[in-house]
Amino acid sequence: MYPETIDRYSKLPFYQQLYEILLNKIQQGEWQPGDMIPPESELIENYQVSRNTVRQVLDMLVNEGLIYRQRGRGTFVAHPSLEQSMTRIVSFTEDMQQREFTPGTQVLSATLLPAEAEIAAKLQIQTGEQLACLRRLRLADGEPMSIEESYLVHSYCPEILQHDYAQQPLRKVLETDFGIRIASAKQVIKAILAPPELIDLLDIKTPAVLLFIERVSFSQGKIPVEFLRIYYRADRYSLFNELHE
Repeated sequence: MYPETIDRYSKLPFYQQLYEILLNKIQQGEWQPGDMIPPESELIENYQVSRNTVRQVLDMLVNEGLIYRQRGRGTFVAHPSLEQSMTRIVSFTEDMQQREFTPGTQVLSATLLPAEAEIAAKLQIQTGEQLACLRRLRLADGEPMSIEESYLVHSYCPEILQHDYAQQPLRKVLETDFGIRIASAKQVIKAILAPPELIDLLDIKTPAVLLFIERVSFSQGKIPVEFLRIYYRADRYSLFNELHE
């Protein structure tokens, strides 16, 4: 059951709640591709929020390619595009479920660290600023598949490490506790030789090649909030895009 109204007592800001309401209408098919969505004035009246809040949410949906505006006509639900399917951010849990595996997580460490220069530059913060570092071993049907190292700007999400991430998805905690939704990301993918310290964790033989991803994730406000390193077993994992002529 998805919320249909703004919860005035929720820790989530109004724009985040309204975003989720409108997004669900699109994802659940209540608003079909090509449908015109209600005008700003109607959204303001229905949800009792400000015009700025409505415009912020509509801008977010436009930027994600979920709706589009036509001058003089209104705002409409967009048809799915190839670009969306190629750039969509998929969590490990969702990815494994799509591949019909049972996902699992082991937390290797959860600590606060000063940001080194390289990571600080990517997150647009000062060198030495505090980061929450979460290292997790990700499993599929109990078999090691990858190691993720998440570096989060701690000032955006204080007490982020006070959760059991063997049971709770990090992305969900960011959304529900801190109003931070990962809306976009930039990443680099390359092949590397497996570092010795990862050999046993990933249950692989040396020498072995890993798929290595470095990703900067941005919030709905286009603020860099997470620097992520992912080490995938190349013998058990593949990355793909579906391309069309």
